[in-house]
Amino acid sequence: MGSVHQIRAAAEAVTLGQAAQAYASTLDHPESRGTARVYGVTLRALRQRFGDGCDVAGIAPGDVAAWFAGRWGQAAPATWNRHRDALGALSRYCAAQGWGTADLTAGTARRRRAPDRSRALSRADVEQLLTGDDIAIRERVLWRLLYESAARSAEVLRLDVADLDLPNRRARVVRKASVVDVISWQTGTARLLPRLLKGRKSGPVFLTDRRARVQMPPADLDPASGRARLSYRQAAGIFEQATAGMPGGPWTLHQLRHSALTHAAEEGASTSTLLAFSGHASVQSLARYARVSPEALGHWQAQRDPARRR
Repeated sequence: MGSVHQIRAAAEAVTLGQAAQAYASTLDHPESRGTARVYGVTLRALRQRFGDGCDVAGIAPGDVAAWFAGRWGQAAPATWNRHRDALGALSRYCAAQGWGTADLTAGTARRRRAPDRSRALSRADVEQLLTGDDIAIRERVLWRLLYESAARSAEVLRLDVADLDLPNRRARVVRKASVVDVISWQTGTARLLPRLLKGRKSGPVFLTDRRARVQMPPADLDPASGRARLSYRQAAGIFEQATAGMPGGPWTLHQLRHSALTHAAEEGASTSTLLAFSGHASVQSLARYARVSPEALGHWQAQRDPARRR
């Protein structure tokens, strides 16, 4: 029989399954829905590897590092960092609870992302996409709103009708870190939104085509039709399918945001304007997006070429 101390320690041990579920409960609110979905993938994989019943304080960072490298070692830097951030968040939560958990990211380092200067679409490609005759009204509004506002896809898909200020062409959104902000749009979106809403006064702006087949949170349902909020996965799939045959396709929804910021920079928008437009908190983050395209650079060079003035 073990000592009283050993029995007490065993009784107080927190399992990985308990720790992961407790941490997940802290993300159970609308502003953290995206984080819960993304981090959930990582934590489910961690639980599958080490087992729900293992003592979370007994997991060795070295073992986690070996497993992590084997599972995501070939992933892109952004993917690697996202999964690493999930482990770090769990570690910090457990430490705050006094569960004696080591830093599960101790054996892994963040990866630097190489600058990507090819993500922005040309203005002609964007115009062709947004004016296509075979695009459903929901996608027509979503894609144009993403481009005209430069908002993140998750921010726009979370919009409710009550968030919209149609007369002033703007809406209240929740940015990263639960920051409340305002996005705005132009005439194209302003003309299309009433056609999409058809007089609706509540519920999500972007809805699925059919009624929800599973139980959903009331905030994600249209009370009149029973249709659910359009998910990112559905929206991204539709966009990729629609752009598969276009130059460089299929494209991603994120490229609309990237393109909007690049085009705004090419038009001479100031840094402060670009920060407000993008919702970024730092110039360093903004710099990955607001890059002048090769076409715009070539036009600038042609305009200032001494031979052109002769």
